[in-house]
Order: sequence, then structure tokens, then C-alpha cells
Amino acid sequence: MSTSASAPQNDEYRLPLNVKPTNYEITVQTDLEKLTLSGFVKIHLDVKEDTTKVVLNTSGLQLGPAVAFCVATQKEQEPSSHDLTTSNERVTYHFATPLPAGSKVHLTIPFNGELTGSMMGYYKSSWEHEGKTKYYALTQFEPTSARSAFPCWDEPLLKATFEVTMISRADTVSLSNMPSISEEPCDPQASKDPYLAKLLQALPSGEKWKITRFQKTPPMSTYIVAWANGPFEYTEKIITSPLSGKEIPLRIYATPDIVSQTQYALDVTAKVLPIYEKVFDVEYPLPKLDTLVANDFDAGAMENWGLITGRTVALLLNPESGDILAKKQVATTQSHEVAHMWFGNITTMEWWNYLYLNEGFATLMGEVIIADKVFPEWKVNSEFISGHLNRALALDSKLSSHPIEVECPDANHISQIFDALSYSKAASVLRMLSNYVGEDRFLKGVSIYLKKKLYANSVTTDLWQGISESTGMDIVTLMDNWISKIGFPVVTVTESPEGITVRQDRFLETGPAEEKDNQTIWNIPLRILTVDENGKSSIDNSALLENREQTFKVDTSKPLKLNAGTTGVYRVLYTPERLASIAAEAAKDNSPISLDDRIGLVHDAMALSRAGFAKLSSALTLVDTLKNEKEQLVWAGIAESLSTLVGIWWENPRAVELLNAFRRSLFVPIVKRLGYEFPAGEAVEVQELRATAISQAAGAKDPEVVAELLRRFSHFMKTGDDSLIAADLQRVVYRTAVAEGGREEYDAVKQINEKPKSPTARISAIYAMAQARDDMLEDTLKYVLDKARDQDVVYFFRGFEMNTHARRRIPEFFKEKYDVLYKRFEGNFTLKYLLESSFRTLTTEKDYKDITEFFKDKDTSKYSHGLLQSLDTVRAKIGFIERSTDDLVSWLEKWENK
Repeated sequence: MSTSASAPQNDEYRLPLNVKPTNYEITVQTDLEKLTLSGFVKIHLDVKEDTTKVVLNTSGLQLGPAVAFCVATQKEQEPSSHDLTTSNERVTYHFATPLPAGSKVHLTIPFNGELTGSMMGYYKSSWEHEGKTKYYALTQFEPTSARSAFPCWDEPLLKATFEVTMISRADTVSLSNMPSISEEPCDPQASKDPYLAKLLQALPSGEKWKITRFQKTPPMSTYIVAWANGPFEYTEKIITSPLSGKEIPLRIYATPDIVSQTQYALDVTAKVLPIYEKVFDVEYPLPKLDTLVANDFDAGAMENWGLITGRTVALLLNPESGDILAKKQVATTQSHEVAHMWFGNITTMEWWNYLYLNEGFATLMGEVIIADKVFPEWKVNSEFISGHLNRALALDSKLSSHPIEVECPDANHISQIFDALSYSKAASVLRMLSNYVGEDRFLKGVSIYLKKKLYANSVTTDLWQGISESTGMDIVTLMDNWISKIGFPVVTVTESPEGITVRQDRFLETGPAEEKDNQTIWNIPLRILTVDENGKSSIDNSALLENREQTFKVDTSKPLKLNAGTTGVYRVLYTPERLASIAAEAAKDNSPISLDDRIGLVHDAMALSRAGFAKLSSALTLVDTLKNEKEQLVWAGIAESLSTLVGIWWENPRAVELLNAFRRSLFVPIVKRLGYEFPAGEAVEVQELRATAISQAAGAKDPEVVAELLRRFSHFMKTGDDSLIAADLQRVVYRTAVAEGGREEYDAVKQINEKPKSPTARISAIYAMAQARDDMLEDTLKYVLDKARDQDVVYFFRGFEMNTHARRRIPEFFKEKYDVLYKRFEGNFTLKYLLESSFRTLTTEKDYKDITEFFKDKDTSKYSHGLLQSLDTVRAKIGFIERSTDDLVSWLEKWENK
């Protein structure tokens, strides 16, 4: 692993370091009627060596004449020429007289451009006001789009301070990373700066404009710079820093029509920010923290320092709604972004191959460690196993996976690593380390790491050194392969009277890895759970598998289980007899096999059968053994696993019929026990279990459940009263209405999408529109092309994945409209997701060949990871179906005959 603190000078993808920016003075004028931006930037440079050439990033802007002013000589120099290269988004200025080493230079560049709907750079977002479409503007710079808003050194290593000035219409609100220090009407005659005077003089006459100046930021990377302009309103809370005693105003901004739904996100921010300060022992350094809710947003949310931004579904909650899923999404999103104020913003990865230092930490801290302190009733550590660990292992079990720390030479590679490996696997590996060394010592090491790298950049070894210091352990050796190597292990357990022999090999979803793919030896915390003759359990946290194979002394006549608490990033393969014994133990009341263990058992059993390490029938036997399970999160894992099987055998009617019968036997009794109502004050896990059971029973076509959901939607269609449709049942009710109904139901759901009561209602309606068939499916496809917001297209495609009537149509639609979709989404994260949703549901050899054939002459550089991963998914399904169909049908027929 590199510990270099500077970019290689000969790297074609990295900017030369002959000059370095130290401060940017950015002035931006926003015209929300013409949808244009214009401005200039004065960049303060330290010249490191004599040079006649200055290279920086720019993309999509029209640049005016640049001028370099040498502070020492007080002389200006215009470039003798400049080169603009679009392939690597750079401008190179050539100077006749060298800029001398050791000098300070101010480089001023005017620029102008359009506010497009690209959801990258400085872009427009729309909202409806009094029947008219209105616009506002905001930024999204991560990973490499600051350069499309102002010319800059757009690399995380090149930190600088920023002074932002915004010129905007007088009736709008301007926001940036820091608080404003002045706001006054524009006076073209008052400015002595010729660049500013020129901007002000060009303003439309007869209109009122204002100029807003913001405080200088601390040193920071370009990708977390932010500003916005529009008709925003806000909710506010003021908290007190537990470390400094300073008051910190917290605000959530939104357009007037939705600002009433921001209170919950504000409350979450107020709860988590002081906890982060105390846990890290590092003060939140800015004078304020704002959040802006955006109608058009590519990612979920973004951690701009002092100005978080995010999409409506991630940040809004209808105060009248009891929607627990929406609450969780808002809470974990906001907690995740607040974590970034430390991980990423104060201490920033040196280059994008260390992205996980930002995202893995924000996921673990924001969604588990801190969230658990605020919402203990949610059992977020247990939820992590399905939501993150299993998701990560699913992706990492492909040959086309990548290490957590992965080479990212150019922007096309950078955008593609914002995936389950950088977020979920990184968080899982850090969670494993935290459990192994102890959470207190882990967090102490994290605090040491942050303090040593305040306002600086870091690499992996910096983190390991901090935790080594707090634990006295060699964390570098322990963790290196988890971060730097691709994949993860399957741990095979064989037993003898003396103990257990444990062997590690790389796990692949297609079966045992060939020798060339099975070279890594991981240091694996085994966490061996044993139970003595009195039924008392204990965990050996010291057991570490450091070799290909090792033997450990354990009494194999008693219950035992590896990976206690499912904290390890690996699968465990037992003999069928041991698995049956663990399952029987897990099914007992007050079992030593904990909730987290039972969740992990279900996911392991399904994944091992999928890869051919075990029979699918053994996984189904495990599920059947757990049929009296009480915990919602185990049921959620079972539901996900069985839905996945239905999705794999979707073109085998007999297998689907039997699987659905099995699902109904498990989930319909829960529906009958819990009913359809959500009484106030009910435990969260009961609410979620009810929603899971109803969704599974409806998906398995239980006639009574389907009829009840249709009755509730029919009442809504007739009366406009949606009180019979609980927020947590919106998705399944809408989906069932369209899947089982006709044009009337489809039109009603479409109307909800266009005029929803809440963001979650709109997403539910989108998923439902995607359940259509025949001519209504074609209507939905036309809607996607002509009317859907760019940010919502991904929800339509995820909905299509769940619709067996669409699974053959969607790949053809993607191919037919490839050029349109590519042009529309090539600049952001969405394209990769659309491709994956279109093709990964396919299951035949012909499908595999067709996909390969279609893309063979395409430029796949912007989505190559997603394409390879989708092909791997199809290949794995082909093998699973060939290997396990007879076993699946045979087990289910025997179960049915019982």
C-alpha cells in the first residue's frame, strides 16, 4: 500500500504539482430565468518550481481570458496560449515568462455556462408552484464535477480554502458551506474589482439583484465545496457543542411546498452531531450545519461541508405518516452524512482509491454505532447483517469484484466504485475489526487517526497506525489483505474428537475457486461460540485463523458455532449434520444462538447452496426448522432469500408454484396473527414483521391477502380516502393493485406518482407502475422516456426487475433506447444501475451470449464494472439452475406431501 503524500509527476490522470492552490475566491452569478451561470475565480497559487505552464481542470464551461498576477513583482501576465482538452477535462496555460519558484501568483479566470439538468456540477432542479414549473440551482461536485462549475485543481489531495460570493435575484436565498458575512443590493458602480464590476454591469436592468458574501472555509477538497440559490425556506434548531460550548445553528432548507416535512431530519441532526463530537473527541469545526432538500438529485445525499444536500425521499418525512421505513431512511441518511463531517471533510482520503476511508466509516458510524445510541429499538447492528454485510458478500463473490482499496486512474473508474464494496464491505470489515479489538479501543484509535490528520489527507496505513496505537496490536498485518485483496473466504469446518479443523478458501458464487483465484490468506477472527453442559455459552474471541488450515481444541460433542454474532466477513461451511444441529439449537426458546447468528445462518445457507458448496435442500430445511421464529429480522432474511429463489426460477412454473406454496405456509399465519392495522405505540419490529409477512403473502399470491389489499385500494379509488392503506403497506398495496388490476388501478397509481402526499408515496407508485403488463407496460416505458424525472428512472427499472411480465421486455427496451439512455445518464451514477436492472434477472446461456454480443462494440468505460458484474450474475444463475432444480423441486414436493 502506498503511503505517498503526493501525486506521481508522470501520471497522465493526475495534475502536475508545479503549482499548488491555497485559496479560491469564487464569484458566481445565478440567473434562474435564463438558467445560466457566470462568474470568475481568483486562485491563489504557490509556485513550487520555475514553470511556463499551469494545468488545471475544467469541463463544459466557456472560459474568458486568464490573467496571472505575481504578488512579489506586482505584475500581470496573460498566457501566450492555452490548450483545452476535453478527454481529460483540462486547460493548460502557457506563459512566455516563467513563473518563478517560491513566488505567489493569483490566477484569475472568468467563466460562464448553462444550468443543465445533469444533476452534476452546478445544475438546475425544478418544482411546481401555483401550476407553473419553477427552478432553483444547487451543486453536486463529487467525485469530479467541481470543474464543471469553476476552473480548479479538482483532486482531493489539493486542499485549499474557499471564499464564495454569490450574485442572485433579490427574492431568492443563497447558501454555501459557510455562513454569509454580508448581503446587500448590487451596485455596479461601487465595485473596484473590474471582474466584479463587469458582472454587475451585465445584470438585466430594472431588476433587483443582491450580492452575498460567505466566510472563508477551512482547508478542504473541491468535491465538498457547495452552493445553492433558490426560493428556500427552513426549519431550525440550535444545539450546543459538548466540547467547546459554542452554539451551532442547524437548518434544513427546502422549497416552501415541502419544508413542513423537514422536521424529522432536523431532529436527527440535532441528536447525532453532539454524539460524534464526544465519540471522536474532535469538535465540529464550522459555525453552522445546513441541509438542502433537492427535487432532482443523482445520489441519495451528499456530505458537502456545512451544506449537506440530498433527494426528497432521503430527507423528508410526512409528519402525519407512521412509515417506519421512511423514518429509518431519513435517520440513517442524515446520520451517515453528518459522520462525513469528520470522515471525508476534516480528514480526507488522499486519492479515490481510498474512498472507503470516507464511505465505509460513514456507513459504520452513521448507520450502526451512532444510530444504535439514538435508536436502540431499531436493532441496527442486527439489521446491518442483511442490509450491508450480505449485500457486500453478494457482490464480492463475483470474479468481477474489486478490492476495497482499488486503483482509480480516471473519472470513469472513480464513478463506478461508489458501490457495495466501498460502502458495505468496507463498513463490514471495519465492524469486524471493531468487534475483534473492542469497540472502545477501536473508537479511541479512530480519534487518534482523526487528530493526526486534521485538515489533511490520509491513506490506509494512517488509520491502522491510529488503531495500533490504541490497541497495542499490529493492525497493519491483521487487516492488510481485507482491504488490498479481492474477495473473501469461505471457512470449512471439519470435526474430530480432538476439536475442529478449519480451512479457508476464496468464496465464489459460481463454486470452488480455481487455484489462480485462491491465493489470498486472510487473518480471520473465528469467534467460536461454545455451550457447556449447563447450557452456558461463551465466545472465544482470540481464535484467529492465520493460515490456510488450522486446528482448534473444541468439545465437538456440545453445541458450537463459528462467527458468533455474524461479525466476520466470511461464510461458514459446516457438515450437514452440524448445520442441522445448529438449526435445532437456534429454533429453541432462549437459545444461545443469538438473533445475529440466526440472521447469518440463513444468509450463509442460501449463499453456500447457490455456489454449490451445499445442497439447496439443506438451506430450505434450515428455513423450515426456523418456522416458529419470533424475530422480524430473521424473517426479513428468510423473505429476501425465498424471493431471490423465486426470482431465479421465474421461468419454471412448477418451481415457482411450489416456492410460493412454501412462502404462503410461512407468512400467511403471521398475517392472520398480526392483521393489517398498525396501532399507535406498537413496537417497531412488530410493524416491520407485519409489513414483511403481508408483502411475502401477496407476492406468493395468497388469495385472501391479495383480495384484502385490492379491497383497500378500491376504497381509496372510490372515495379518495387512503386511511385504509397504512404507510408501511403503500408499496405492496399499490404494487398488488396494478399487478392484479387493470387500467383504472394503473391510472390511479400514476396519479399518485404525479401528485403524491410524500416522497415515499411517489416511490411506491413508481414501483407499482413498473408492475404493469402488455399495453400498460409500454405506457410505463414511454413515461420513463418522456416524463420521468432523471433521478426517478432508477426506481422504475428496479420495479421492472420485480415484474416477471417485464423481464424479457426490459433488456430489449434498454437495447432499443441505448443511445437515448446513454446520452441522458452518461454523466452520473444512474447509467450503471439501469444496465444492472435490465440484464441481471436473466438466466439462460442464450441471454449471456446476447448480452455479450450487444455490448461488444460499445464504449463501456463508464459502466464496465456493472456490465461484468451483471454477466457474472447471469452466469451464476445458469449454474445454480442446472445444479439445483431437481433438488429444489424434490424437497418442495416432499414438504408439500407432508
